[in-house]
This record gives sequence, structure tokens and C-alpha cells, in this order.
Amino acid sequence: MEGVESPKAPQVSQNQGKRPNQNAHGDGRKPAKTRKKQKPAVEGSHDEVLLLDIQALLEAQKLSDDFAGEAAESNPLPEQGSEIEVEVVEQSSTGDGLALQQGSKQIYVVPFTVKGDIVKVKAYRQIHGQGYTQADFISVIKPSLLRDDSRIRCQYFSRCSGCQFQMLDYSEQLKLKRDIVVKAYRNFSQLAPELVPEILDTIGSPLQYGYRTKLTPHFDGPPGGHRRGPKKSLSERPPIGFTPKTSRKVLDIEDCPIATEAVRKGLTAERTRMDAEFGRYTKGATILLRESTQRVPKPSDGEPTPASPADTLHVAESATHTDYKTCITDNNATSTEYIDSFIFTNPAGSFFQNNNSILPPFTAHIREHILPPTTPPGSKPIRNLIDAYSGSGLFTITQAALFPGGSIGIDIAGKSIEFARRNAALNGLAESQCRFLAADAPELFKSVKDGAYDPDETVVVLDPPRKGCDASFLRQLLQFAPRRVVYVSCNVHTQARDVGVLVRGEVEGLSEEKAEDGAEKKRRVRYDIESIRGFDFFPQTGHVEGVAILNRVEI
Repeated sequence: MEGVESPKAPQVSQNQGKRPNQNAHGDGRKPAKTRKKQKPAVEGSHDEVLLLDIQALLEAQKLSDDFAGEAAESNPLPEQGSEIEVEVVEQSSTGDGLALQQGSKQIYVVPFTVKGDIVKVKAYRQIHGQGYTQADFISVIKPSLLRDDSRIRCQYFSRCSGCQFQMLDYSEQLKLKRDIVVKAYRNFSQLAPELVPEILDTIGSPLQYGYRTKLTPHFDGPPGGHRRGPKKSLSERPPIGFTPKTSRKVLDIEDCPIATEAVRKGLTAERTRMDAEFGRYTKGATILLRESTQRVPKPSDGEPTPASPADTLHVAESATHTDYKTCITDNNATSTEYIDSFIFTNPAGSFFQNNNSILPPFTAHIREHILPPTTPPGSKPIRNLIDAYSGSGLFTITQAALFPGGSIGIDIAGKSIEFARRNAALNGLAESQCRFLAADAPELFKSVKDGAYDPDETVVVLDPPRKGCDASFLRQLLQFAPRRVVYVSCNVHTQARDVGVLVRGEVEGLSEEKAEDGAEKKRRVRYDIESIRGFDFFPQTGHVEGVAILNRVEI
């Protein structure tokens, strides 16, 4: 990829990482207890998603829960430090491979592998009663037809936990991510299959490397620094990087090829700074690396070319302007980035999407689908946008031109709302077109009960945190009953759970005789799913963003 220096692909044949203080299970931890009762799938956590994939594989092998427990006992782990050979037969939605040892029914969860790989692993923790064992990847014995290690651009792959799929062709990564969305709705929505439309193909990122505009490497403090007594300073520059799969110690990372050029150069600069300043630190810390852009229009014929800003780390040219890229390390500084012609400023340490290259097609997709394809005769046209969990105004601002009645964004973070208002002004949007409210999301519905927003003329955009929407919010959303809902999520599993609630039109407490304010309920509604599509915000990883479009149906 242009502008991305590709380090020599490492040999992914040996993983030297060791787990400290290993016991008979190989990891220093007590054996997991048998879980007597399976909790409902509602959290969308890594462990919950993994267990559902394992249960599906067990069912595919025609194994009951009882037999799975017997399989675990009849197939004990090898002695500490010994290695076994397994074949990867399925890919989990966590990005891990699910593997079997020949002659055994026990499932091994192995990172950095792909379906069809035969690999050498070290089993380190058996999950009793659930039919699987966690294992460390050691080496590839026979690669899958899908695996090509020459694609790997990072020397830390299979040790750093950040990426899982660098050995795969990008088209295969997108297929896997579509499968993740499919399984999320199968496992978490509690909907009959006929209520879930075919999941559309995942939209890929224009950049597969060199895309991350933010990294937060960290380092540990001096050994024993947590104890009482005089503070000890670091005696040498500590490893600076990320927590690996195979150890609790920080993995020293000199370069990260999925980061933008400015962020990569910023990492080099921070490591050089730490070479001189490590003695100032008595405890560990996290380093912010955030790309910021200064956009300068290209001069007309005869006009002088402006000099680059002194701290420029990378320059990106277009036909109409030049973007000067810098790397911010101060959490309280202001970062700037552009999505097409829209400008957004944010506190550098706060959340904003970390792949700028996909934001133009992503916001264009929302723009193309935020309104219904047609307006049936006798129906009111949609005039209003309500953007829940709006942050610094990504959707409120980029979609505002479509809504003559205006757009409103709400977020609990007052600082984000300050910047959202500033961003609206920077993009030439008057308050009558685009306004923001600093409050918890449920407060939104109190502000619309005054009749300012006709639900028949309103679309609501949801972009909640990974945990999804709480029951109170979903209850109030169903009571308000907007004509259309666009649900954007960084966790397709909790998105599927919440979409299931909206499609059923059921949430705890909604069927009561009276609404929360004591007034009689005027209507009962549910939603149909128009479309579901994934977006690949983080190539080379197992993460996928989801967009679901919903239409109101009267009950």
C-alpha cells in the first residue's frame, strides 16, 4: 500500500513466549470450575461469543453437554510443557481457530490460526464441563490453503494480540467478518430466521494497512514499584508496546504497520524520547499517539506554495489541497481530521473512529439509507434526525442536510457536546439545522415529548458503546416509535440483541397498562429489518462494525 513501509514478513513458525508460573495446566491459574447453569447470551463478551461458537461445533459433532464433559475428562491435557498437533476445523467470531486433535473430541481454542491449518500448540487451560481447552499457538505444521505467511507485514504477528488475520487474503477476511455478523444475529437476536434478512457483504476498508489514526502503547513501571516505601525510578528504558497473547509483560513494539505514517513516526519519536527520559518515571504509563491533519488549499497559478508546518510528519496530496499530518501526544490537545469536506475537532485523547479511510464510504452509506427508499401515498416525509450517543457529532453533522426539520444529537459526555457544537459551526451549520444536548440518552425522550418531534417524521440513529442500549432506553424508544431506526454498533452481538428487542416490540415493562409518565399508551409498534451490513473498520483483526436499518410496523 502506498505510503506504508512493509517490514519483512516474519517466520510464523515458532512462538517463544512462555506463560509465567505455570501449573499443571500451564498458565499459573486455577482450573476453571464447571459452570452448572448456562447464562442467557446477552452480554456480547469475548467469552460468551466464544462459548456459543464452541457449543455450535459440539452440536455439529452430535455431542451433548454431558458427553462434552466426559470428553474433557477422558482427554486430559498433556503434561506441562509438552506439545500436541491439532487441526483447525472452524473459525470463531473472536478471531481464534477451533481445533481438534486426531482421535479426540476435545476442542482447542488456538489464536493466529485459520480453518484448515494443522498446527503445533501447547494446551494450557482446560475449561471443565464445556468441552474445550485454551492453547498457545507454537508453529504451523501444514498450512491451510487459505494461509499465506508472505502476506504478513508485522514482525510481531502471533505474539502481539492486536491482529489475527494478516496471513489471509483481504477478500477472505471480509467473508469471515460477514460470517461473524451472521452468527451474531443467530446467537443473540432471539429472532426466527425468517425475520432476519440475508446479511449483506461486508464493506472493506480502502486501506488495509496504514489506516489507524490512534494508538495507545504503554509501559510498566519498575519492578516492586507498587510496594510501600521510597519510589523507585526506572533504571532503563522499559519495553513500550502492547500486552501479548503469551505473557502479562509488555511486548516491546518498534513499529506497527496498521498505523498511519504519522502515528508510526510518532511512535519512533516517543521511543527516542523515552531513551533519554525513562528515569523520570516511577510507575507505568500509557502513551497517546493521535494523528491530526492541517488542510491547506493548493495555491492558484502564480501564488507561492506555503511552507510545511514545522512538526509535519507526513504529507498527503490531492488535486485541491495538501494535508499536513502531525502526531499528537497530549491527551488534552485538539486533534483535527476531515471526512470528505467535513471537518471534525476532538480532544486528542477522546473517542473518535480510528480509521479515517473508511469514514467517507461509511457516512455515504448512512446518507443513502437513512431515509426510506420511497414514501408511501398518504405518509408524511421524514424531516427530523435524532442522533443518540452522538459524541462529537459524526452523524448529526454529516447527515444534517437531509433533514429540513433539523437534527439533534445527544451524548452524556459534556466535553463531546462542546466539540460537537464547535464542529457544527466549523461546518457552517446553524443551530436551527443542527443542535446538541448534553444528557444521558434516556433524557432525549423527555425533550421530544413536547411534540417538537413527530415520530412519523423522525429517524433515530443509535451508536451506543459496546455494551449496547439498556432496557430503559429501548423501552422509551419503542414508546416514542420513530418511523425509522439506523443502528450502528462496534459490537454486532449486542446490536443483534437490541435489534431483536425492537423487532419483537417487547422489552420488560413495555406491556404494562401505562407508560412511564402515567399516560395511557397510544400505540404499540415493532420494527422490521430492512438491511444488515458489516463495515471493516479494523482490517487484519477479527473486529467488524455493524449497520442495521429498521422500519416501524404498527401492532
